[in-house]
Order: sequence, then structure tokens, then C-alpha cells
Amino acid sequence: MSDPYVVALKPSARRVSSAVGQWVAEEGRFRTFDSKALAREWAREVSPQGRTLWVQDAHPRDLGPADGYLLARASHLRGNETELPGEQRALSEL
Repeated sequence: MSDPYVVALKPSARRVSSAVGQWVAEEGRFRTFDSKALAREWAREVSPQGRTLWVQDAHPRDLGPADGYLLARASHLRGNETELPGEQRALSEL
């Protein structure tokens, strides 16, 4: 049997999914799964229609208990940046 996989339920996921928010309110901001695959399956189950939640491995230098993070995009729309990047120019052109 493999080691359990601990997921930190990040604020972006809590804002997008009421099921995640309810879990945090009742159980806390970490959830333990038997495997990463089961964590990913739960992420799909609690993703509201039109939104995507995903599990990303924790940064190797993160000293917390999480093996991964449950995340969501800030918006379900792509290209919703407040300001699009400009064109690149050479430093000599400035």
C-alpha cells in the first residue's frame, strides 16, 4: 500500500467550489487521500460546471504537511487579464 497523499485546499478552490468550502468549514484545510489519483478524482467531482479544480504537487521546499495543493483558476474565462501585455522592444529602442 502506498503512502497517503495530503492535499492543502487552497483559497482559490474554496471560492470556486461550495463542496470544498464545506469540507474546510467542517474538517479543516487539509484532506488526506489514499493516493494522488483519488485526490484528482475528488477534484473532478467537486468542480462546478464550467470550472476546473486540479491537484498540483506541493513545492519541494514547502515544509508544510501537504503533498499537493487543490487549486482553481481565478476565473473561468481565459484572456480575462486586466491589461494585456504589450509588444517587446529592444532596450536600445527605449
